[in-house]
Amino acid sequence: MKRCLPQSWNHRVVVFASLIFLLTPLSSRAQTSRPVPDHVPPKRSSQIRNGFGINSDMPRDPYLPWNRWWWTRMFDAGFKWARIGQYENSSDRTSWDWIEQKRGVFSSSPELEDFVDSLVDNGIDIQVQLIYGNVMYTSPSGKRPDVSVPEPGSFHNDDRSLYSIFWPPTTPEQIAAFNRYAAWMVNHFHDRIHYWALGNEEDIGYWNPWGNPEQFGRLLAPFIETVHRTDPQAKVIYGGQADPTRDFTQRAFDTCQCASGIDVYAYHTYPGYGQNLNPETMDYGAYQTESPRALRDLVKHYPGVKPDLPFFDDEFNSIPSWVGSDESVQAKYVPRGFVYNLASGVKTFVWLLAAGTDGNEYDDFGIIHGITNHDTDFTPRPVFYALQNTNALFSDTKFDPSIEVNGPDLPALRRHTGFPFLGYGFRSDSGKAIVAYWLAAHSLPGNAFPPLYATLSLKNTGITHPVLVDVVSGEIKPVSWKPGTTDTLELLPVKDSIMAVTDEAYFDWPVLPEAPSSLNLSVTGNTVKLDWEVHGGSRTGIVVERRVDETGSAKETWNRVAKLSATATEYSDSSLKRGERFAYRVRAINGDGESAYSNIARGALPTGP
Repeated sequence: MKRCLPQSWNHRVVVFASLIFLLTPLSSRAQTSRPVPDHVPPKRSSQIRNGFGINSDMPRDPYLPWNRWWWTRMFDAGFKWARIGQYENSSDRTSWDWIEQKRGVFSSSPELEDFVDSLVDNGIDIQVQLIYGNVMYTSPSGKRPDVSVPEPGSFHNDDRSLYSIFWPPTTPEQIAAFNRYAAWMVNHFHDRIHYWALGNEEDIGYWNPWGNPEQFGRLLAPFIETVHRTDPQAKVIYGGQADPTRDFTQRAFDTCQCASGIDVYAYHTYPGYGQNLNPETMDYGAYQTESPRALRDLVKHYPGVKPDLPFFDDEFNSIPSWVGSDESVQAKYVPRGFVYNLASGVKTFVWLLAAGTDGNEYDDFGIIHGITNHDTDFTPRPVFYALQNTNALFSDTKFDPSIEVNGPDLPALRRHTGFPFLGYGFRSDSGKAIVAYWLAAHSLPGNAFPPLYATLSLKNTGITHPVLVDVVSGEIKPVSWKPGTTDTLELLPVKDSIMAVTDEAYFDWPVLPEAPSSLNLSVTGNTVKLDWEVHGGSRTGIVVERRVDETGSAKETWNRVAKLSATATEYSDSSLKRGERFAYRVRAINGDGESAYSNIARGALPTGP
C-alpha cells in the first residue's frame, strides 16, 4: 500500500534536505595504514570464515554451461555457503534419481565431482538437499521402471505425474531404499560435504500429493540415524519448510521423536509471496499468526532439541517482477532481510544465483540474469552488488547487544512515516564494530524515497574515525562526531535501505582479483589449447593448473604448469602423453593473493597416432 507523508513532514524534509551535510574530506583525515576506499572493497569467499549463503543450481547444458561468466561470481561476491541439490523445480546431479539410475548401483558423475570440488576449493561450505523421489522405488504406478532416467529440468511443482520425483518414500521398503542412497552420498562426499538436509519444502507440493508431517517424520528419524552412523561428524538439517508454520514442525517432531538428532533447523521466507511485502513483515503480518520468530521459539523449547541450535533461512528473496516491485526494491529488501536475520542469529541464503535455469529468464529469482541469448545473459542485477557489499561488511560479525542505537529524531520518524526505525550493532571476530540502520519501509518501485535525516547516538562501538556506508551502492563517506562527543552523528541520511557506520580502519582485508571465467579447451594432435576470459581486481598474473586423471579411485592432485602475464587469455600445452585424461583450471593473482579458480575444463588426448 502506497504511503504518503503528511504535509507537515514534507515541510521538514525540505528543511532537512536544504541543510548542508558536512563531510570531512578524506585528505584531512589522520593517515591510516591503508587508504580509506571510496566504495566497499569486495571480500572473496576464501577470505570469509562465517558468512552468508546462496542457492545455486549445478552447471547444466544448454542453460547453465560452465563456459559462461556466472559460476565464479558467487565466489567473487563473497558467499560462504552454497545450498545445492535441486535444479530449480526438478532434481540435480546429487539427487536420488541421478545417483541410483540402476537398482542397487550408485555412482557420481565426473561433472558432479568437478562441481563439488570447485565449490570446496573456492572456499564454499556446502549443504545438500537430498531429493527423496526415485521412479524405481517411489512411483505410485503399478509398473515401475527398472532404470531411472533423470529429466533435463522440466519438472515443476506441483508435479503429480506417475513418475514425478516428488513422490516420497512412505513404506518401510521405500524408506530403506532411500537411506541406502543417503548413506552412499554421505560416505562418498564425507571429506567435502558435511551438511545434509532431507528434501525441500516438504510442507507443500514438493511432497506428493501434499505436505504430510507424519509421513515426513517417519522418514526423518531413520534419515538422521543413517547420516550420523555413516559419518559421525556430519550434520543433519531439518529443512527447509516452505512456510514458517509451527503446526507442521510440531507434528513432524512428535511423530519422529528425533528432535535431539537435528543439528540445524531450516525454513524459508518469502514474505507476501508474489507481491511486494518488505522483509521485516516476516515477523509481523506476512504469515498472519505465524512467523519465523514464533517458529524458532517452538523449536528451541521442544524437548530434546540441542541448546544453541543453529537456524538457517535457506531460501529468501524478493522478486522484481512481483506486484509493486522492481529491481531497485529487490536491491534494498534482500540486504535488509540478511541483516535483520543476522541480528536474530539466523544465517540467510538467497534464492537463486542465476535466474531461468530452464531458459526462462522471466522466472527471475536470480541475482544474476538467466539465458536469453542476448548481451544481458548472466549479467548481475543491482541486488548482486548490494549482496556483495553485505557479504564484505557483515560476514564474520555477530550481533552485539551492548551497542546502543538511538536518537532524538527517531520517534518523529516513526510517527510521521509510519515505518519503524531499525538499528543493530555488530562486532567482527577482531572486535571491530559496525552499525546497520534503516527504516523498515514498504519500498516503492523506481527507487522512490524522500530524503530524511536524523541525529543518531551510537554507544559502546569503539569507533574513533567514523565513516558512513551505503550498503546498496557501496559508497563510503567520512563523517565526524558532533563536537564535544565521541558517539553522536548529526544529519545522518535515513533511507529504506541499509546505511552503516563503522571505523575507517574497518576495511582492512586484502583485495583479491576477480576469478577468470569461461575456460574452454580444444585438442589438436598432442596439443591442448586453453582460452578463458579475465575480469577486474588489479591482477598481476594468471596461473594455469593441470590435473592428470589416472585410472582408479584415488583423487589426483592439481599441479601448477604455467604462470602467465596479467593479460593472458590463452595457453597451449604439448607435454601430455597419448591417451591421458586431464583437467585444467586457471586463477588470477596479485600482490595480495590469489583469486578463486575458474570452472574446470576436462579432456583427453587420442590414443592412436
